[in-house]
Amino acid sequence: MQGLDDRTRDLIQRRVLKRVKDIPSLPQFVVETLNKLDDPKSSATDVGDRLSKDEGLVVRVLRLANSAYYGLSRRITGVSEAISFLGFKTVKSIVLAASVYKFMDTSFTGYSLDRGELWKHSQSVAATSRFLAVKLGIGDPEEAYIGGLMHDIGKIVLNDYVRFGYSIILRLVEEDKVPFCDAERQVLGFDHAQVGGLVMEQWNLPEAYSYITTYHHTPWDLPVDMKQFQSVTDVVHVSNVLCLMLGVGIGADGMQYNVSPESLARLGMEENPEHVMGEFVDILSSMEEDALK
Repeated sequence: MQGLDDRTRDLIQRRVLKRVKDIPSLPQFVVETLNKLDDPKSSATDVGDRLSKDEGLVVRVLRLANSAYYGLSRRITGVSEAISFLGFKTVKSIVLAASVYKFMDTSFTGYSLDRGELWKHSQSVAATSRFLAVKLGIGDPEEAYIGGLMHDIGKIVLNDYVRFGYSIILRLVEEDKVPFCDAERQVLGFDHAQVGGLVMEQWNLPEAYSYITTYHHTPWDLPVDMKQFQSVTDVVHVSNVLCLMLGVGIGADGMQYNVSPESLARLGMEENPEHVMGEFVDILSSMEEDALK
């Protein structure tokens, strides 16, 4: 099949790398807040004092603490109390979610995603990942949540280039039955998962998120020396496919991915994944009204 010539592909690759480097760093306030949350000497009051500088974050923390998900019989009105109740890891998830919202809350025409669809899909995968991690007793639920939230971040960089090469990518997918990520790599030299891993490095986030993002479509390719991230990568991979099956943020590539039997087996889900999906549908429905805006 006729594709882009080598010169054009090389130019695209260089521009993609430049765009990754040009992505704004996380705001200083966010970095300092994350550092405070990672500091074992910090108290809920310390973190609350810092969060109080951002009214939006205070609202998000209080909203989650009082959400139907936790089902408290009384209302929590103080931010420090909410932080103590939720825990630092959950608050870290909220801070990061608020930080990436501005990058995702737009349209991505290269992927046929209307405004807000990428954000909704990312939140849904994050919530599914947390749910599965808790249900299966695997790893850190908040690490799974953040991994799910970030998994498609590469689309914010690759969108314009996918739009440029869309007709070629689509022919590879439809005529040659090439998986969408493979078609991205063949045409552009990168796929959105690889680019997402580079963004995680650019933001200096823990290496777990770089590997989760890079391998969320290909968990079987996770390097042997990074097997400590296998379970959480499997969780995000399965969660992503479940959300796509439920029609959340399908876009141009949504139906082009199959769940890995190996991931299901490693998670102990190979017998009845539909049962887990049914449970998650109920949880997602109850969380929608409390979702972060």
